[in-house]
This record gives sequence, C-alpha cells and structure tokens, in this order.
Amino acid sequence: MLPTRRWLAFSYLCGLLLTLEPAGADERADIETVLTRQAAAWNRGDIDAFMEHYWKSDGLTFSSGGQTTRGWTPTKEGYQRRYPTREQMGRLEFSQLEFTLLGDSAALVLGRWQLTRDTASVGGNFTLIFRRLDGRWLIIHDHTSKVDTPK
Repeated sequence: MLPTRRWLAFSYLCGLLLTLEPAGADERADIETVLTRQAAAWNRGDIDAFMEHYWKSDGLTFSSGGQTTRGWTPTKEGYQRRYPTREQMGRLEFSQLEFTLLGDSAALVLGRWQLTRDTASVGGNFTLIFRRLDGRWLIIHDHTSKVDTPK
C-alpha cells in the first residue's frame, strides 16, 4: 500500500488529468471547421471560397492521379477544369477524419471524400497537411486519390 502522502499526490494527479482536455482538441476543432467550410463552399458551387483554405503560395502542392501540381493558381485552375459546372461538382462530404498533430502549427489529416452527383458519383481517400500561418490553418499539401467504386 502506498504511503498517505504518495497516495494523496497520486489521487490529485489523477483528478487533474481527468479534467484536462485531450491534447490538440482545439486544433482539431479548428481544422474540422476549415473542412466544414470547404464542403459548404463546394456545395454552393463556389470554388473561389473552397480555395481560400489552401496556402496561397507557389509552395502549395496537390498530388493526384500520379501527378503533382505546384502552386495555388495551377491548383485552382485544375479544379475549375475538372469541375466546370455545378452538376459536375456534385455534393461534397468528408468522413472518417483522423488527425495527427505535428507540433503547435502543423497537422496531418487523413479522411475520405465523396462527391454525390446525378451522373456517376465518385470518392476516395485524402491526406492533407495543414500549417497554421498568420493565425489560420491552411492546407499546404493535398494528396487525393480516387477509388473506382466509392463506399
């Protein structure tokens, strides 16, 4: 049996730990808000607002289909080329989000994306790297893959 002092210190520490929020809860909530805003912008057909959450820099990278696009403007142009109409944009949903904090100002997010459309729906996996720049969480790298039969 632990001596009384140790037992009291142990009990105090356990109580303190139970009242603390999990590490990174605020960061996860902030990043999840970014993804919610992105989906809402997409679902309005607003690629400009969707792109506001990407790093507006030549350093932005977007990888998909075995190719890497470099820069904010070419990434935006790629979205506009692939989704020229509201019907082709469909309705975007993100799911199965997993967050890994990489320090105070960086995070890795894994998840699934789904575009529901009147024509063929499409979906797949994504990996996003976020950085907090000037007080905002921005996507600095996006690696998106498509599956033949979205689930």
